[in-house]
Amino acid sequence: MTDLARYRPDDIDAHLDEIVETLLTGAGAIVIRQAFDEATVARARELVLRHSDREAEKVTHFQGANPDRLDRQRRVWNLLNKGEVFETMAQQPQVTAIAAAFLGDEFQMGSIAANRLLPGGPGQEPHIDYPYWDLYERSSFPTNINSSFPMNLQATVLLDDFTEANGATAFVPYSQGDLRYPDDQAAFDRDAIRTTGKAGDVVVFNGMCWHCAMPNESDGDRIGVLVEYLPKFVRPLEDHSVVDPDVVARATPMLRQLLGIDYPYPQVLDEADAVNAEGRR
Repeated sequence: MTDLARYRPDDIDAHLDEIVETLLTGAGAIVIRQAFDEATVARARELVLRHSDREAEKVTHFQGANPDRLDRQRRVWNLLNKGEVFETMAQQPQVTAIAAAFLGDEFQMGSIAANRLLPGGPGQEPHIDYPYWDLYERSSFPTNINSSFPMNLQATVLLDDFTEANGATAFVPYSQGDLRYPDDQAAFDRDAIRTTGKAGDVVVFNGMCWHCAMPNESDGDRIGVLVEYLPKFVRPLEDHSVVDPDVVARATPMLRQLLGIDYPYPQVLDEADAVNAEGRR
């Protein structure tokens, strides 16, 4: 059985080329051990619990959702508006160094969300991540789309220990080499490994790899923060225009890059040409 390479944060720079090759043509994922300290993890976890309970109550009340199913698996979106700790998580230095080497140094963030899998949570079907996540509709993608270059990097921040019992993500090593939607459950079940780890670890993986959350058969929650990084030319999954102005006002240069604040496109180019022409007079 393949196990994922595991690195300490201080080891990332020295192994960056090796990590990029692993993500593109190797197993497809690595683990950064203890990228976040106990206090940071505890703060993030408390906020996810609070907001996931609030969202569950809201959806159940207004949409008549099945409360039993909703109570077992919850997603919290737009975490930048939920607490400053998530700003820290979005721009973890070793993860962003990997993202820059993998996606180009003008990479942006597509999403930052949390997935809370409660006891009895059903997990997910095998899938690949945005912008590939509807690749089963092949005609909606460019002809000959392939895995020769990446358009996604995922980072899962473990807020609980991830174990086989509580639904640690199942992941098929090397599955990014043949870009297609997971359509063979038997092959997935045969080849998948589990991305186990300790709270504070970060699993970094190529979003083309087949993966899914597994059922939580434990008596405790299994919570992760999911950060999606994209090349500059892929539109984000989440609309960052709703990020709170206070977050934008205090944003570091890296966070501004992640939010695409200073990226010049799209723009109205005939107006830009007019301004430039006026300046040349």
